[in-house]
Amino acid sequence: MPSLAESPSPPVVVVIGTGGTIAGAALRADDHVGYRSGAIAADALVAAVPALAAHAIEAETLARLDSCDVDPAIWLALRVRCSAALARPEVAGVVITHGTDTLEETAYFLHRTLAAPKPVVLTAAMRPATALSADGPQNLLDAVTLAEAAGVRGVLVAMGGQVYAGADLRKVHGWRVDAFSAGDAGVVGALADGKLRRYRSWPDAPLHPAAAVLPDAAAWPAVDIVTSHAGARAEVISALVQAGARGLVIAGTGNGTVHHTLLAAARKAQVAGVVVRRASRCQLGGVVGAPATALPSAGELTPPQARIELLLDLMAAEAAAAAR
Repeated sequence: MPSLAESPSPPVVVVIGTGGTIAGAALRADDHVGYRSGAIAADALVAAVPALAAHAIEAETLARLDSCDVDPAIWLALRVRCSAALARPEVAGVVITHGTDTLEETAYFLHRTLAAPKPVVLTAAMRPATALSADGPQNLLDAVTLAEAAGVRGVLVAMGGQVYAGADLRKVHGWRVDAFSAGDAGVVGALADGKLRRYRSWPDAPLHPAAAVLPDAAAWPAVDIVTSHAGARAEVISALVQAGARGLVIAGTGNGTVHHTLLAAARKAQVAGVVVRRASRCQLGGVVGAPATALPSAGELTPPQARIELLLDLMAAEAAAAAR
């Protein structure tokens, strides 16, 4: 029997904190909305979950933001830190604590640009750490459990006992604890009593070509989202084009229909060299099929996902043109 000194070291999980509600603090335990996001550092979040004391965890705080303020610089910094951690042989996986408002955007960006042969698990909370019924501690424990599990890979999200693929996540409720959905794809698995149940394959898609050529955040092209609605005004698109937009995503109604004034303005923008994509403002379904005269479709991508995809397309095209 091997001695205690010869026992293998437990796998390390690197926890990277970026702020959000999971690290939020309010003056009252019954206050679920009037809190300060990012008030608690990552090491304190870990220390507040007694069950994590038995795990080998390295915690660092990258940012202490309300996730509505996340920007490309944060995405790039996260990508660098995740890559460095995943390259260490003793690291089983990475956990990112994040706000819920842009969780789906960060997850999609990392899914498309980060090689993740080990798990990169984002987690968050809908109630602050000071709440009587805080959901963050269980979500964090689940995320660490998932990051340690053998054979897991890809960018994932652990929330409310569910395991989502980073490519499928969308926030569908503003304040309920069960605020997320995987759309028509469904969840990848579930976590209960510390056990993982997998329902389908881990996400395994090729990285976007832009992943090899991502510039500094200040050099990213401007891509904006415009929502189609009753009485929509063409001036919105005209102003964005005048302000330097290189790409536009139209969040259309229903199956991607676009108000006629926006449609005319979008076609003018295309003539001016702006790349336009058409998504649906519906959380489920995306855009399926289209007449040949319609604006280019973003398919099943949500408007925020379509915006990220268009950003990456533009950066890849710029890099290819510069290399010629």
